[in-house]
Amino acid sequence: MPRPDARSAPVAARAARRVAHMGPTVFAEMSALAVRTSSINLGQGFPDTDGPASLRAAAAEAVTTGAGLANQYAPGIGMPALREAVAAHQERHYGLHLDPATEVTITTGCTEAIAGALLGLVDPGDEVIVLEPMYDSYSAMIDFAGGVRVPVLLRAPDFRLDPAALAAAVTERTRLILLNSPHNPTGRVLDDAELAAVAAVAREHDLVVVTDEVYEHLVFDGRRHTPLATLPGMAERTLTLSSAGKSWSVTGWKIGWATGPAPLVGAVTAAKQWLTYTSGSPFQGAVAAALAGDLPDADFPHRLADDLQQRRDQLVGGLAELGLPAFGVEGTYFATTDVSALGWASGVAFCRALPERAGVVAIPSEVFYAEPDAPGAGRHLVRWAFCKRSEVLDAALERLAGATLTA
Repeated sequence: MPRPDARSAPVAARAARRVAHMGPTVFAEMSALAVRTSSINLGQGFPDTDGPASLRAAAAEAVTTGAGLANQYAPGIGMPALREAVAAHQERHYGLHLDPATEVTITTGCTEAIAGALLGLVDPGDEVIVLEPMYDSYSAMIDFAGGVRVPVLLRAPDFRLDPAALAAAVTERTRLILLNSPHNPTGRVLDDAELAAVAAVAREHDLVVVTDEVYEHLVFDGRRHTPLATLPGMAERTLTLSSAGKSWSVTGWKIGWATGPAPLVGAVTAAKQWLTYTSGSPFQGAVAAALAGDLPDADFPHRLADDLQQRRDQLVGGLAELGLPAFGVEGTYFATTDVSALGWASGVAFCRALPERAGVVAIPSEVFYAEPDAPGAGRHLVRWAFCKRSEVLDAALERLAGATLTA
């Protein structure tokens, strides 16, 4: 009997339930739309200029010379020099004392740090409290871990954390709080009172807090980022996540880290060793030099924050002139506007029409909500990225000004 043609054989396999409902991310969809329509992409949050020349030169030299086996596998927990530099960074900026051998692990960007934290700390059925709107990988990784997402809504226009709502979200099944400040997508920087409320709930209920602080150095108007781990009683229960990508404008390098008590860091390492195991070795050495202040551009993050503040003002001012006033932006790459006054049924409808109408791409904020139609949620909110060159922002605003923005 002849064998069936394998090329025409039916496919019996199906996707696992954990991913079957997951299509492409909104970032992939909108970036593809930007390419197809030759639009200016103010959607996905990546800079259109690279980090400092000295940092890139350090990575290039490592690749070229291969010194210290820089082109081979780094240790799964990261190169010693980078772990030491991360520990020194946390002490220099925040007074946090860490053992680089046991309380620092290097990850493939902060995204893997989030994945490792949730896979390493959350059992099926555990509840995870998150601030909503939330970075989209949080929800996906809570699902992967079998956890239950419990959102606490940050309401426009000020996106402040309500301590009573946070306390009410805790149940006997709560495992951890997942915190993000400076906050994506709203641009809020949680203040001392909000952080104190989180700390009080965590101490009262003996909870772990995982903090995504990837925008830690990108805060504006004289503000200062305060890590939750610096509050009384929090160092022993806080896992802090960050990366070099945002602060040094090398988002494609994907060098991140998790710091905190050895048991929490060990849980991240236990999970991440089965994901990527290790990350780009030549980049690790370059980032170590940057964090240690061994490069001529040691002040780059500070200069970048000043530059981003100017570009925030440029974009926010231009949007306001077009009838799209933005809510207060205290940090990050992002500004949020409400398009309901323009007659749109949703931010998604607005963002899908915008490339054809104006040649500009933005991100509908409703993808950052579990229930975007809930009272106070983000059905009509749109996120704009201002981490682009000034002339690009000018061109985008000019296109928007020449387009019909009403539904």
